[in-house]
Amino acid sequence: MATAFSCDKSTAPAEFIANLATYAVENCPVSWSVGANAAEMVGRDSYFQGSTPLDTWVGYLVVVGFGALFSVFTTIVVYLDKTFAGNASMTSEHFNTAGRMVKTGLTASVIVSQWTWAATLLQSSNVAWQYGVSGPFWYASGATIQVLLFGVLAISLKDIAPSAHTMCEIVRARWGKSAHLTFLFFAFCANIIVTSMLLLGGAATVEALTGMKYELAAFLIP
Repeated sequence: MATAFSCDKSTAPAEFIANLATYAVENCPVSWSVGANAAEMVGRDSYFQGSTPLDTWVGYLVVVGFGALFSVFTTIVVYLDKTFAGNASMTSEHFNTAGRMVKTGLTASVIVSQWTWAATLLQSSNVAWQYGVSGPFWYASGATIQVLLFGVLAISLKDIAPSAHTMCEIVRARWGKSAHLTFLFFAFCANIIVTSMLLLGGAATVEALTGMKYELAAFLIP
């Protein structure tokens, strides 16, 4: 009978690593047990066997080119809006709040898009590879309740506090300075963690696809 070992590479015997095809591998990635050369993939940090599907210049084009394109496009749209739509007196307040004219449908789409972090896309692909179609389905199901509740809360806050800008501003008006400082601390921590996750996730993806250094991509993406 074939010997079955745990899928933990750090504790797997050397003989098991060298002869993966001869053992019964349980709960391991498919690449661990398919073919006699499966052991060659152990310890690899590349998804494409040391090569990348795209050239390095493509990574720079995506990171720098698209960033510049979106910046120019946004500038042109704002200029056209000020020139031809009669919004010559547009201020930063009007720009940041979209004139407080965002409807319910757009509010819902913004909530969903902001909830879709780098971990959502990358981890959902990971669980799909591990568990099949049910993986990303149940992974996304865990966030549906929060999205629905926050959508209802956002619509309610728009009616109750139409001139508010942030969650912390509402907390200060309702519960005072102490609560405001507490929520402000956690809000800053959450923003730092999420921003770091987005930058590192995007940089790692660009590196895996194009070979561009993730340190450089992390600085150029913003």
